[in-house]
Amino acid sequence: MATFLYKLGRLAFRRRHFVALIWVALLTLAGVGAAGAPSAGSTSFSIPGTEAQKAFDLLEQRFPGMSADGATARVVFKAPQGEKMTDAANKATVEKTVDELSDGSEVASVADPYTAKAVSKDGTIAYASVRYDVSGMELKDASREALQDAAQDARDAGLTVEVGGDALQAAPETGSTEIIGIAVAAVVLVITFGSLIAAGLPLLTALIGVGIGISTITALANALDLGSTTSTLAMMIGLAVGIDYALFIVSRYRAELAEGREREEAAGRAVGTAGSAVVFAGLTVVIALVGLSVVNIPMLTKMGIAAAGTVVIAVLIALTMIPALLGYAGRKVQPAGRKSRWMGGNRAARKAASGRARPNMGTRWASFVVRRPIAVLMLGVVGLGAAAVPAASLELGLGDDGSQPTSTTQRRAYDLLSDGFGPGFNGPLMVVVDAKGSGDPDAVFSQVGDDIEDLKNVVTVTPAAPNKAGDTATITVIPDAKPSSVTTEDLVHAIRDKGAQVKADTDANVLVTGTTAMNIDVSQKLNDALLPYLALVVGLAFLLLIVVFRSILVPLKAALGFLLSVMAALGAVVAVFQWGWLADLMGVEETGPVMSMMPIFMVGVVFGLAMDYEVFLVTRMREAYVHGEKPSQAVVTGFKHGARVVTAAAVIMMAVFAGFIGSSESMVKMIGFGLAIAVFFDAFVVRMAIVPAVLALLGKRAWWLPKWLDRALPNVDVEGEGLRAEADGRGRNKGSDQDREVVRV
Repeated sequence: MATFLYKLGRLAFRRRHFVALIWVALLTLAGVGAAGAPSAGSTSFSIPGTEAQKAFDLLEQRFPGMSADGATARVVFKAPQGEKMTDAANKATVEKTVDELSDGSEVASVADPYTAKAVSKDGTIAYASVRYDVSGMELKDASREALQDAAQDARDAGLTVEVGGDALQAAPETGSTEIIGIAVAAVVLVITFGSLIAAGLPLLTALIGVGIGISTITALANALDLGSTTSTLAMMIGLAVGIDYALFIVSRYRAELAEGREREEAAGRAVGTAGSAVVFAGLTVVIALVGLSVVNIPMLTKMGIAAAGTVVIAVLIALTMIPALLGYAGRKVQPAGRKSRWMGGNRAARKAASGRARPNMGTRWASFVVRRPIAVLMLGVVGLGAAAVPAASLELGLGDDGSQPTSTTQRRAYDLLSDGFGPGFNGPLMVVVDAKGSGDPDAVFSQVGDDIEDLKNVVTVTPAAPNKAGDTATITVIPDAKPSSVTTEDLVHAIRDKGAQVKADTDANVLVTGTTAMNIDVSQKLNDALLPYLALVVGLAFLLLIVVFRSILVPLKAALGFLLSVMAALGAVVAVFQWGWLADLMGVEETGPVMSMMPIFMVGVVFGLAMDYEVFLVTRMREAYVHGEKPSQAVVTGFKHGARVVTAAAVIMMAVFAGFIGSSESMVKMIGFGLAIAVFFDAFVVRMAIVPAVLALLGKRAWWLPKWLDRALPNVDVEGEGLRAEADGRGRNKGSDQDREVVRV
């Protein structure tokens, strides 16, 4: 592989015009496609195999035109102090609002509060239920505006009016912190390379790659039913790995220049060595993201595949466009160790000339760890273990309007409904009774209603509403607890247990659905899929790393280190988003259960990203070991060349992920924080402390591989051993030859 990538790097360097033209053309094509594509809504939220989804599908069949998955809105009215909603003036305002809402082209039905008995017992709060023919994100802007205008008209008449439900659902906003993250990345790159030109290359290529990826997703969003969260995730992952992969290759290019190689040769060798690490690091990320399809949640699958596509683009750009841009940059990209004058280059040169240059920080740190591996290992493991303690109290769930910031109308509507009708009113359960196989459907409907009324934690059970055929009915159940509570989850399971008894007695099916039941089913499905997913992703990546490192213990150590970092990161997420530690600093207005998909998502993404640092850092160590150094010295050599780059890459990735903490979408906020803290734990504790300590303790045993397995594995030559034979023949020229190569275009 190293030889192939070496040739690819040299070709891209020589044919830089052609390579740049191809990528600019792809960016233009994707941009044009995105500009001309129809606007897309949210991905269809279906959970195959769950009871809630089966009930939705049954409703579509037995209640045609009901739009069971259509958007809903609750327009909540509160009377002024000392008045009631039943007063003539207030009643007239509400009826006028209902008439306005009924005029919408996408409105399926509007329930008048006074005929639907939707007025609180004290008469101060009422609500009108609006149902639409399409899902929340498929609503036209005109429908949303009409809903907001109707609410505003009622406010102008003197009522307090708030709107809940998913009809006002909008695309998440990331906020200005995303730009701050990119700015931090730029500063880190400038400090790392000591040059604006060298620092600008990773940023430029990452932005081009993300531009192509996001534009392609936008262009295909309508056709493939991709939601807004898909592009946000792709941007998050694409920016992080795009900058890191380019950083690895530019850093290796400067190291090759420092060894005296001319620029085209240095570009080829950078792509052949660091590029090999980039390819395998990218493969682990792709495996982790595509592996999300194991969960069998279409939305999650699409998110993973789309993000994996941006990673593939980032790898291809790093392998081709980076050497092409290095060709354009010429002598403006200095060899490693040199800095521009304004970054202190003259001072560094004087120190080197006087022999006062000290070993770099990576060398000093690795030497310290090699001398005291047990102490460093114990400190790292105990520290991560302590950070992981909160994960023991992890509670999973999916957010509702109650988790929205108090500044939103959805949250205020949620609170008004809780005050007027009880907390469970925000999460009604819909029970679907399929009595088609029963001899007396009406008796079955009545029995099911009576059985549910006898259960604990039930406030209201509405009479059964059968379809035209009379073989299927819906029953609405109002719990006495909020939707995200354990009490409501227990009630759902209790109703389903009753349904099993009804099935045995009458051959009728009883299914529980609705948003609350769907959330419970999603959480359970994600929990059930976590271990199989973890085994698949870690297993495939373990095999891949055996091929890369030609070792058993190094990949095993990498996997165990990842588990430590991801558990510590989950502990931090629980502490902030569930317990409320530092909640104000993170902009978390409402604590509650952690998003159900957070653990499995973090396992996938963090594992892929963690292997970036593992591959880049440890391949440098193996390269030194293969070339004859002792195991302990190989650890130091790996840190000498790789620690600075890995540190910069980790800080950049943390900055990019932390930039999404400012998102208005709670899921994106939580993912941004979780990934940022996970990268911190994995890069600075696991890879920079635990890994060298373990390798120092293992010594030669770290690189042991059974002979039969060594013969069976393909030789991918990540270390570039195959390039050594031809190193001196064409790799070294003096200054004038280098300068002439730069001038030649």
